[in-house]
Amino acid sequence: MQRWRGLTDLPGGWGRCVVTIGVFDGVHRGHQALISRTVEAARQRGLPSVVLTFDPHPAEVLRPGSHPAQLTTLRRKADLVEELGVDVFAVLPFTLELSRLTPDEFVHEVLVDQLHAAAVIVGENFTFGHKAAGDVATLRALGKRFGFVAHGAKLQGRTLPEQDDGEITFSSTYIRSCIDAGDVAAAGEALGRPHRLDGIVVRGDGRGHDLGYPTANLSTPRYAAIPADGVYACWFVRSAKPDERLPAAVSVGTNPTFSGRERTVEAFVLDVDEDFYGQHVALDFVARLRGQVRFDSVDALVDRIGDDVTRTRDVLGSG
Repeated sequence: MQRWRGLTDLPGGWGRCVVTIGVFDGVHRGHQALISRTVEAARQRGLPSVVLTFDPHPAEVLRPGSHPAQLTTLRRKADLVEELGVDVFAVLPFTLELSRLTPDEFVHEVLVDQLHAAAVIVGENFTFGHKAAGDVATLRALGKRFGFVAHGAKLQGRTLPEQDDGEITFSSTYIRSCIDAGDVAAAGEALGRPHRLDGIVVRGDGRGHDLGYPTANLSTPRYAAIPADGVYACWFVRSAKPDERLPAAVSVGTNPTFSGRERTVEAFVLDVDEDFYGQHVALDFVARLRGQVRFDSVDALVDRIGDDVTRTRDVLGSG
């Protein structure tokens, strides 16, 4: 898969293509269906498929300080898109100038003049152009003018249990709300895989080692979607060994037993005696075991950690 930053240096001889457009944060099951449809449509036409996304997040540019919690880093997003068979992952730098383009200008300058789109496939709730003035109907009309076809795909979701009476549409906003509530199982269902938190292992205060449960402390990206405070069963994955998954009991929170104030993410990796300091790692959140608790004694905390480790083994089936 080709990975482009901007559209000013397209390969020589670039012809027509099939494009899908969106932020695609999380590359969740709804995104996957949309992208897969784009790939299939491109193959049927004998054309390359292009995922057009934006960086930084449009919300941060339009309303500084409003950047939503990030489900996937840009690199992770590209890796997930590549797994779906896409030919080109194109990142369009989102600027105030880009946000001021009218729907007509965006289509003409980006989709027609630069990408030479033959077909554009988007979600049925897609909006674009200055102040989100354009929608799927606008895109179809512009397609007729400029010589491409546009499709608005139905959004993917799941039917809730009968007692809840309804359906949830898979969306990045819904997944963020699940993660913020600590419901990583629901987030994983919508994502089609566990929610992943990437970071670099940094030095902590060494308290875990003193308790008999040494932890790898994660320094996470600025906008990372960190689950609610509590203890989780996770898979620990090192970038250097991406095919190896190690079971881990992970604590998110402020360590209230020790009157902590700084929020941390600490992973006790089961059955591995190794210092992970300086390594780039990822945590795949499978299940929440419990909320954050302040214990009356260190002994009570150690006993509970032992229970957390046992439950982690049970949840992950790691023996």
